Amino acid sequence: MRVEEEYMDVLQNIEFAIVGTYRKRRDLSDYDVMRALEALIDAYSGEKIGRPPRSFGLSDLERELADQMRQMCEWRLGRTELQIAEPSKLPPPGPKPVTVDEIIICLKRILNSAKRWNKEQGRQGYLDYVSQFIV
Repeated sequence: MRVEEEYMDVLQNIEFAIVGTYRKRRDLSDYDVMRALEALIDAYSGEKIGRPPRSFGLSDLERELADQMRQMCEWRLGRTELQIAEPSKLPPPGPKPVTVDEIIICLKRILNSAKRWNKEQGRQGYLDYVSQFIV
């Protein structure tokens, strides 16, 4: 089974965080997305083996994006509740937690997609492509 079929919901959740940041920060580029994804992949890979994450020297924008994606990943891992806009409402129950390995697989799949669309469509090719599918 392909990653897209098995983890469609996880991929969409992470891409929701990416597109949400892009809609607020139109200066975000595919390169920023790729750097933030690489940093997260490294952090979760390091967590698996007990190694601290390497310093990627992310820009403020890249760090903001990585934080948004990390929040979504942590929610999918079952480690935190999803933050909602209306604090008076209880957050919806979370989905069945995934493993760190599964999060890494999803982050790598998104990274490959970002590289592909960037190569084909330029500076914001991935961001423009994925934005079509996130409401």
